[in-house]
Amino acid sequence: MAKKTKAKAAKAARPKAAKTAVAKAKPAKRGVAARSVAAKPPKVAPGELVTLLDFVRYAVSRFAEAGVVFAHGTTDPIAEAVFLVGEALHLHPDQFEMFASARVTTREAAAILGLIERRIGSRLPAAYLVNKIYMRGVPFYVDERVIVPRSYIGELLDSHFDGGDTSLIDAPEAIERVLDLCTGSGCLAILAAYAFPNATVDAVDLSKDALAVATRNVAEHRLDDRVSLYHGDLFGPLGDERYDLIITNPPYVDADGMASLPAECRAEPAMAFDGGDDGLTIIRRILAEAKHHLNPDGGLLCEVGRCRPQIEDEFPQLPLLWLDSEDSEAEVFWIAAADL
Repeated sequence: MAKKTKAKAAKAARPKAAKTAVAKAKPAKRGVAARSVAAKPPKVAPGELVTLLDFVRYAVSRFAEAGVVFAHGTTDPIAEAVFLVGEALHLHPDQFEMFASARVTTREAAAILGLIERRIGSRLPAAYLVNKIYMRGVPFYVDERVIVPRSYIGELLDSHFDGGDTSLIDAPEAIERVLDLCTGSGCLAILAAYAFPNATVDAVDLSKDALAVATRNVAEHRLDDRVSLYHGDLFGPLGDERYDLIITNPPYVDADGMASLPAECRAEPAMAFDGGDDGLTIIRRILAEAKHHLNPDGGLLCEVGRCRPQIEDEFPQLPLLWLDSEDSEAEVFWIAAADL
């Protein structure tokens, strides 16, 4: 099922959820921003801000003034502002442009301004404030028990596992067994179930709290019959099961990175970030054990952040194919089972 192609991955199209009527700002690197909080939020008189677009502009200015970090599903202040305004008004991100010039009621304005100030004052990720995040336009429930999903793997499932010219598999219908390691909220397991209509998906996490959130998401997407959740350490609870595809976004932040996490990231479960001294503690185990759980024509798709140099130094014998997405370069690798 896995194609052993070595061609460089083409970039996938940016999801519609990130498009707005506002001019696009250059995305910031994840987890990078200045830190300075205004002493008091400014007062906004009734009628000063009128349309959705007005509130987005205001939010962008407040975020810039306060040095908010964008690392949790949105990569810049415009996308974050659109997300919060939309959620306050119960609009899907795809609907923003349709209503960008619509007027906001006094009650709605209070809700939007409240979210903006909570985002700045609490330094909690926006997704925690509204208990929601979108991946590939699909909504998922999240709270402080799970890391806020922002994996590039969801995009890569669309762009490189669809049977098209850049696909790493022959056909999505041929995938029958998928494993999602370190599943967290279960979002990648659910997206995999959508991407591979004939597949059953197993998903594993060491955190019981995270699995409680994943259970809710699986139920809300009515996938209980296709997605099974397991509590345990990586492959531990799976026995001798084998899969056509293993996907994983494991902890990969090194010790220096853990020590310098911004406040927003420190609000998330530390175990979801901590990859040991050099960031490779979990990745080493996955690379060592994955071959025992893959079918002969299967493969492993693994997100590793900026750990490519360390991985290539330690595993020069592995023919890893590094994939790009819209907002990342070589942060995810693919390797066929036969090459492990």
